[in-house]
Amino acid sequence: MSRHHDDEVHEHDRGLSYDLPVLARRRMIRLMAGASLIPLVGCTSEEETSTSSSAPSSASSSAECATIPDETAGPFPGDGSNGVNVLKESGVVRSDITSSFGDSAGGTAEGVPLTVTLTVVDAASGCGTPKKGAAVYLWHCDREGDYSLYSEGVTDENYLRGVQETDDKGRVTFKSIFPGCYTGRWPHIHFEVYGSLADATAATSITNTSQLAFPKDVCDTVYATDGYSRSVTNLSELSLETDGIFSDGYDQQMAAMKGSAAEGYTATLTVPV
Repeated sequence: MSRHHDDEVHEHDRGLSYDLPVLARRRMIRLMAGASLIPLVGCTSEEETSTSSSAPSSASSSAECATIPDETAGPFPGDGSNGVNVLKESGVVRSDITSSFGDSAGGTAEGVPLTVTLTVVDAASGCGTPKKGAAVYLWHCDREGDYSLYSEGVTDENYLRGVQETDDKGRVTFKSIFPGCYTGRWPHIHFEVYGSLADATAATSITNTSQLAFPKDVCDTVYATDGYSRSVTNLSELSLETDGIFSDGYDQQMAAMKGSAAEGYTATLTVPV
């Protein structure tokens, strides 16, 4: 059985000592923007505007568009910044990240199916120009709340990690499973944006690091299914407003959701960089 994250809560995502400077920078940027009357507005993709009301709507502007908030990559990035580097392994460029690859143990992460589509756009153009040829490295915990390569019991696995190059519309799509909720953190997915696929697979020149959040109603529905029992208790002790990462604002990071626990979900998010 995978171990609990209770004993990791203060060092998970490198803890408050690591996260607070990031949060402070974000708050200062927003205060400065407000003082100069520059609108910092979220941007939604075509898919997001037609999705259910699970995610809050946000206005868009043809003149200004805030970049995705900068967040910690946490202690389990697998990008070489904290031990192992999965980005240089053959096979990491893939759309289906549910199973491990290469010389790993070959396991498959079980859980409610989830398809994640991120649309990377140019913030300077008001979110109007897709970033073709960029790359996204995406990773998250399994339904037990454990991270491959790091957590006890899954150090020989590298599932739920993968890289994709953006297409002509700036999009990348990953087939995965809905992540669990571990102690101290709201359910989320990590991602890093790179200028090119070559940069991503060389693990150099990260342009943006952020996290995607999930709406509570979807989390409640997923966690009522088999295999997510641990997440029910953990989620009940959290809120987006008290989460160490999302407490200062999450409109730009809240995924728009479609689907069901029985058939699987799709999560979409526009990522201005």
